[in-house]
Amino acid sequence: MNIGFDNNKYLSLQSEKIKERISNFGDKLYLEFGGKLFDDYHASRVLPGFAPDSKLRMLLQLADQAELVVAINAADIEKNKVRHDLGITYDLDVLRLIQEFRDKGLYVGSVVITQYSGQASADQFRMKLEHMGIKVYRHYMIDGYPSNVSRIVSDEGYGKNEYINTTRPLVIITAPGPGSGKMATCLSQLYHENKRGIKAGYAKFETFPIWNLPLKHPVNMAYEAATADLNDVNMIDPFHLEAYNQTTVNYNRDVEIFPVLNAIFDGIYGESPYKSPTDMGVNMAGFCIVDDAACREASNQEIIRRYYQALNRLATEEGSQEEVYKIELLMKKDKITPSMRQVVGACNTLAAARNAPAAAMELPDGRIITGKTGSLLGASAAVLLNAIKELGEIPHDVHLIAPSAIEPIQTLKTNYLGSKNPRLHTDEVLIALSVSAATDPIAQKAMAQLPKLDGCQVHTSVMLSSVDISIFKKLGVQLTSEPVYEHKRIYR
Repeated sequence: MNIGFDNNKYLSLQSEKIKERISNFGDKLYLEFGGKLFDDYHASRVLPGFAPDSKLRMLLQLADQAELVVAINAADIEKNKVRHDLGITYDLDVLRLIQEFRDKGLYVGSVVITQYSGQASADQFRMKLEHMGIKVYRHYMIDGYPSNVSRIVSDEGYGKNEYINTTRPLVIITAPGPGSGKMATCLSQLYHENKRGIKAGYAKFETFPIWNLPLKHPVNMAYEAATADLNDVNMIDPFHLEAYNQTTVNYNRDVEIFPVLNAIFDGIYGESPYKSPTDMGVNMAGFCIVDDAACREASNQEIIRRYYQALNRLATEEGSQEEVYKIELLMKKDKITPSMRQVVGACNTLAAARNAPAAAMELPDGRIITGKTGSLLGASAAVLLNAIKELGEIPHDVHLIAPSAIEPIQTLKTNYLGSKNPRLHTDEVLIALSVSAATDPIAQKAMAQLPKLDGCQVHTSVMLSSVDISIFKKLGVQLTSEPVYEHKRIYR
């Protein structure tokens, strides 16, 4: 993949912009961090060259001034919402985030459960966190939100929320994913700080949509695809257009909430420092794109991946038809088809020819490697072994793992562990390969190729097990699958 983004320039410009915004306020600044803070893989996929931990690097420069508050929506806890790039639920990701922040030397002050309305699962999660010594606060549903400004900015609105006690001048509000209530948390805190006589400010660090790219630029459309389940919509910022006669891009939730933010600032300062939602942001990513064509192509590919993910979630009854329809509409607008993902055609052609599950992988140089289901290996395991053979220039007819070594593993699975599938998953294949590598230099050479799979593309003709999905994620492989079960069963 061609590099389309200058990450060093981004670090420099973004750091200066945040420091400038901090200096504009007095006692305290609430900085909403949109997207992923230290593992923004979506940004790294649509902006090739963007480092997933760029935001974290900047935050570490302010570690002595900052504390973090992690927000999670009570509804996401209730429905076990999953962060799809990691395969874990949002509540588990809160624990992961806290541990990661602490390991990096950052101070996590508390967790806030937003849109709380007495959900039992949210109460259980709160008790679990409190037993760990983590402070937890609850913010409630507000009738008429976000249009009833007079009620929201009152003791019956934000006033009913629990005040989050913070001790540092820079408060970073982050979350496992979009829709967690980060902005509402910031605005609620501004209301409470004002009641306490503290002059607090607000700024937003949201990578997407990129405000100074066109509305229908693939980078911004990929963001819509990523948030299709939330019904987020990119739109022209009408407030910015009116104030400056300049067209910029924002998204619907920020535009909807802007009158509320203005009302709060009017109460604090007498007038708002911002004339538009775009003014609230500090995002400099749009100035760091160095190859627009590369970013467009990368974003188109991301939209296709999101489309397949939506189809898979629909097939497993975890998603909705509306989510699929929305991404299909985005694809039509940008004239994107699944066939533009090279591995799709190669995989499905092989599957049709063999009348069996198949997989295809695109290597970094564009070569397409395929694998099919056999008596010993599933298609995903087969394509994995074939790929590292190709990368290691190992002849295809060389066995990296002797069949005699595979058969005992199959016996263990079926005869002793109760598995109905004798074929090896990718994790089992890698373990067998590592055992072979202890005595076989060819197997050792093959194992050394695994880091080269990072960023490779894979498509499978059937949906994979959670084990295979997890292994591909750990290897950095970007996976899509047809929304088809390998076996027709009513119980899995």
